[in-house]
Amino acid sequence: MADNARVFVGGIPYAATEDELKAHFSAAGAVVSVFLPIEKETGRKRGFGFVEFNTPEEQANAVKMFDRTDLGGRSISVSPARPRDNA
Repeated sequence: MADNARVFVGGIPYAATEDELKAHFSAAGAVVSVFLPIEKETGRKRGFGFVEFNTPEEQANAVKMFDRTDLGGRSISVSPARPRDNA
Protein backbone atom coordinates (compact mmCIF):
# COMPACT_ATOMS: atom_id res chain seq x y z
CA MET A 1 0.00 0.00 0.00
CA ALA A 2 0.94 3.64 -0.25
CA ASP A 3 3.18 5.35 2.30
CA ASN A 4 0.68 8.20 2.47
CA ALA A 5 -1.69 6.06 4.58
CA ARG A 6 0.85 5.10 7.29
CA VAL A 7 1.31 6.55 10.74
CA PHE A 8 4.40 6.52 12.94
CA VAL A 9 3.66 5.53 16.53
CA GLY A 10 6.22 6.40 19.22
CA GLY A 11 6.25 5.40 22.87
CA ILE A 12 4.77 1.94 22.34
CA PRO A 13 5.07 -0.31 25.41
CA TYR A 14 7.71 -2.99 24.77
CA ALA A 15 5.19 -5.73 25.67
CA ALA A 16 2.67 -4.59 23.02
CA THR A 17 2.03 -6.98 20.15
CA GLU A 18 1.16 -6.31 16.52
CA ASP A 19 -2.29 -7.79 17.14
CA GLU A 20 -2.90 -5.44 20.08
CA LEU A 21 -1.91 -2.43 18.00
CA LYS A 22 -4.11 -3.58 15.13
CA ALA A 23 -7.09 -3.91 17.47
CA HIS A 24 -6.37 -0.53 19.12
CA PHE A 25 -6.01 1.41 15.88
CA SER A 26 -8.90 -0.30 14.08
CA ALA A 27 -11.20 2.27 15.70
CA ALA A 28 -9.75 4.78 13.21
CA GLY A 29 -10.27 2.61 10.13
CA ALA A 30 -9.21 -0.58 8.39
CA VAL A 31 -5.70 -1.50 9.50
CA VAL A 32 -3.74 -3.01 6.60
CA SER A 33 -0.54 -3.81 8.51
CA VAL A 34 1.42 -3.17 11.69
CA PHE A 35 5.22 -3.15 11.86
CA LEU A 36 7.16 -3.18 15.14
CA PRO A 37 10.93 -3.00 14.50
CA ILE A 38 13.14 -5.28 16.59
CA GLU A 39 16.68 -4.45 17.64
CA LYS A 40 19.07 -6.94 16.04
CA GLU A 41 21.51 -7.14 18.96
CA THR A 42 18.97 -7.72 21.73
CA GLY A 43 15.91 -9.07 19.91
CA ARG A 44 13.85 -6.53 21.85
CA LYS A 45 11.21 -4.27 20.34
CA ARG A 46 12.40 -0.71 19.82
CA GLY A 47 9.37 1.10 21.30
CA PHE A 48 8.02 2.50 18.06
CA GLY A 49 6.24 1.22 15.01
CA PHE A 50 4.11 1.88 11.97
CA VAL A 51 0.42 1.29 11.34
CA GLU A 52 -0.84 1.30 7.77
CA PHE A 53 -4.40 2.13 6.74
CA ASN A 54 -6.31 1.83 3.46
CA THR A 55 -6.84 5.57 2.98
CA PRO A 56 -5.29 8.92 3.95
CA GLU A 57 -8.60 9.74 5.66
CA GLU A 58 -8.18 6.77 8.00
CA GLN A 59 -4.59 7.84 8.63
CA ALA A 60 -5.79 11.34 9.58
CA ASN A 61 -8.42 9.81 11.89
CA ALA A 62 -5.73 7.79 13.67
CA VAL A 63 -3.61 10.88 14.29
CA LYS A 64 -6.61 12.83 15.64
CA MET A 65 -7.89 9.96 17.78
CA PHE A 66 -4.68 8.57 19.25
CA ASP A 67 -1.91 11.21 19.37
CA ARG A 68 -0.94 11.84 22.99
CA THR A 69 -3.22 9.15 24.36
CA ASP A 70 -2.53 6.22 26.68
CA LEU A 71 -1.61 2.76 25.43
CA GLY A 72 -0.68 0.17 28.03
CA GLY A 73 0.21 2.83 30.59
CA ARG A 74 2.41 4.86 28.24
CA SER A 75 1.67 8.06 26.38
CA ILE A 76 2.03 7.43 22.66
CA SER A 77 2.66 9.92 19.87
CA VAL A 78 1.02 9.35 16.52
CA SER A 79 1.94 11.29 13.38
CA PRO A 80 1.87 10.78 9.61
CA ALA A 81 4.80 8.58 8.59
CA ARG A 82 7.45 10.09 6.37
CA PRO A 83 7.88 8.37 2.99
CA ARG A 84 10.32 5.47 2.97
CA ASP A 85 13.81 6.20 1.76
CA ASN A 86 14.41 3.91 -1.21
CA ALA A 87 18.14 4.65 -1.38
